[in-house]
Amino acid sequence: MTEAGRPVPSAGRWRPTPFLLASAAIHVGALAGVLVESDNWPYALAVVLLDQLAITAAGLWPRSTLLGANLVRLHAAARHRREVALTFDDGPDPAVTPRVLDILQRYGARATFFCIGERAAAHPDICRAIVAAGHRIENHGQRHRNHAAFYGVGGWRREVAEGQDTLERLTGRRPCYFRALAGLRNPFLDPVLTRLGLRLATWTRRAFDTRCGDPDVVLARLTRKLAAGDILLLHDGHSAPTGNGNPVVLEVLPRLLAELAARGLHAVHLDQPCLAAPAAERSGVTPHQPS
Repeated sequence: MTEAGRPVPSAGRWRPTPFLLASAAIHVGALAGVLVESDNWPYALAVVLLDQLAITAAGLWPRSTLLGANLVRLHAAARHRREVALTFDDGPDPAVTPRVLDILQRYGARATFFCIGERAAAHPDICRAIVAAGHRIENHGQRHRNHAAFYGVGGWRREVAEGQDTLERLTGRRPCYFRALAGLRNPFLDPVLTRLGLRLATWTRRAFDTRCGDPDVVLARLTRKLAAGDILLLHDGHSAPTGNGNPVVLEVLPRLLAELAARGLHAVHLDQPCLAAPAAERSGVTPHQPS
């Protein structure tokens, strides 16, 4: 099977990144140094702590590819078609998501909704409306807990796999992408995604619309240096209120879509066969299909 003239890989065994292999080598070397000469332990401890800080920093950097493959931008063909991907996190929200769908329909735009499993289960009708309107629902975890970035393999497996099962049951389609809460993760996530045939997806531009209720500021964050191939992150859940109490996403979205049209850009959803990203795609640029 091929896609855009290239072989489509299948989900397979997880392979650590060069960064993680180097980290493992550092730990082994530190231990060996202590075994050879016990007085070396302060130096060994310092090296290990520095390495742990580097791993932590990689997990705190949402766009990082050091811990595993990460979709942060659409591939060259999508850029040539002048496409950008709209993505919404933390829904569905009964007070906001249907209104987001109305705005998208008005502008003929497509989007991807990274839904929380528990919220989706509480509002299955909204999930069905998202799919019926031609949008995509992807996995944002089952519970969306603030401490998720500290999960081990078992915790990630429960969070991601239960989200997969919930969203597939509600929509009839198994998600192909996972997005971690705020993009925060650790080295234990990538093996779980590989086993489940999922890809990590983050973003090129982030609105910070859960913290800022100023529509002008939020819009500027999304459109400053905006280019074809960008992946934009907004929120239909937990959207910050504006000065008049409206969710900021509802005031920003029509202006954003009008700006995209003015620049000749087309809003699309992420659409990719469910598979694990090959090592060659660890740069963050992965194949994408248009809507």
